[in-house]
Amino acid sequence: MSKPRVLIADSMSSQALSVFDDRGVEALQSGKLSADELMDTIGDFDGLAIRSTTNVTAELLERAKKLKVVGRAGIGVDNVDIPACTKNGVVVMNTPFGNAITTAEHAMAMMLALARHIPQANDSTQASKWEKSKFMGMELTGKLLGIIGAGNIGSIMAKKSIGYGLRVQAYDPFLTEERADTMGIQKVDLDSLLASSDIISLHVPKTPETANIISASALNKMKPGSLLINCARGGLVDELALHAALTSGHLKGAALDVFEVEPARDNPLFELDNVICTPHLGASTVEAQEKVAVQIADQMSDYLLSGAINNALNAPNLSAEEAKILKPYLQLAQRLGSFVGQLTLDPIRSLTVTYGGEANGLNIEPLTNQVIQSLLEHHSSFVNSVNARELARERNIDIIEAHNEGKDEYPCRISVAVETESRSRNISGTLIKNRPRVIDVKGIELESELGEHMLYITNADKPGVVGAIGTTTAASGINIAKMHLGRDSHGGNAIVLLEIDEAPTSEHLEKLRDLPNIKDVRYLQFPGL
Repeated sequence: MSKPRVLIADSMSSQALSVFDDRGVEALQSGKLSADELMDTIGDFDGLAIRSTTNVTAELLERAKKLKVVGRAGIGVDNVDIPACTKNGVVVMNTPFGNAITTAEHAMAMMLALARHIPQANDSTQASKWEKSKFMGMELTGKLLGIIGAGNIGSIMAKKSIGYGLRVQAYDPFLTEERADTMGIQKVDLDSLLASSDIISLHVPKTPETANIISASALNKMKPGSLLINCARGGLVDELALHAALTSGHLKGAALDVFEVEPARDNPLFELDNVICTPHLGASTVEAQEKVAVQIADQMSDYLLSGAINNALNAPNLSAEEAKILKPYLQLAQRLGSFVGQLTLDPIRSLTVTYGGEANGLNIEPLTNQVIQSLLEHHSSFVNSVNARELARERNIDIIEAHNEGKDEYPCRISVAVETESRSRNISGTLIKNRPRVIDVKGIELESELGEHMLYITNADKPGVVGAIGTTTAASGINIAKMHLGRDSHGGNAIVLLEIDEAPTSEHLEKLRDLPNIKDVRYLQFPGL
């Protein structure tokens, strides 16, 4: 088996190459590529490792037919079209923890520099001026810091600021009162934070909800004479409105590491004496860059070699240990989804996956994704566990996940039911010695493995049917490896599942369908385990 191949398209610590090599992944450090050069190259790679320079666009993904994973060495993914990656079945992962300390430290440095006019005082002093009275500063002890976004970086900023003697409050829709108490901060709404904070520091990603969160209206609500710090993302602050607030004196100063347009070479904020600017240095320390390079190389290697997913933005996370535990359950989910998908030809309106027994305690999201993937593989040209739910949404398929806490004769049970406009179909399976078994089809109990070649026969429960099937298959040269039978009642509906040695011809199937009391005969194919 050939090694997975990863292209490192942006400047990255050489530690990443070492990790890929040690893990058995072939990695190429390309150096800076133009968009056209990247499109010409990407088709040969299973993974793409980037920082903030390379743009992963829908157009690029159309050329990346082998691509399975995009790894961002850092936290921000503004340069990645995540919906397009999802549609194309590409996992997007980042490293949200690797540069958290470094970024928080930079925000702290910006706050200290802004409060004490350090850059301006440095320039003045080195110009042989001694303007001591001009640079009267603000003492931070006792001041109220408002943090917008109390996640990884925001929480570190809060801890360090408390150490400096500041009081801290935070606005974050996901912050609980219990978590705020543990951090030693106060949870408040946004308007309260804006109106009462002496200093505001932003620590949120840029999303449709957070874009321009510091708008002209928000700036007007801020406490007169307060300071603003943004070391998070460009586009969180209305820069023209900020310029107005700073020139009018409503805000005393601002410190910015990020800008709406980067590289920022022509920005009206640069002309203001009460603004400190740095060129997106938040994560720019040797330690942080080594950490995120090593982490993304490990994460990408885990996924390409074992299917483990860490810090993914468009797929459920799945540790290597968890992937090992889930492996037989994923095989069962694959068998059940494929079984239903091969039998269901009409458009599907809903899919319900019910988990019982030991399956209740598992991470079910990857299992449901596998069911959807295996079902849709028979209805779509390209589907995998990453884009399966998105394709189901596009087809207006309702996905329902349920749990059955009742007692069962089997230690675990996964049931798959689909509804079309004209009918419903359901099947259940379990694991016996870690191998998938079908145990119920349409309410008819039976116990069958699903080999590579299977015949699924529905019939009336009448004498002679099984013998006729055996005679006809023998006359057609079809060798039966295993036979499993089930019925709902004496003389009622019955099912025969035959494992055969090779695929039958359409003529063979027609001969079986012509037998008395046979309702339908379908050939089903399953990949080997």
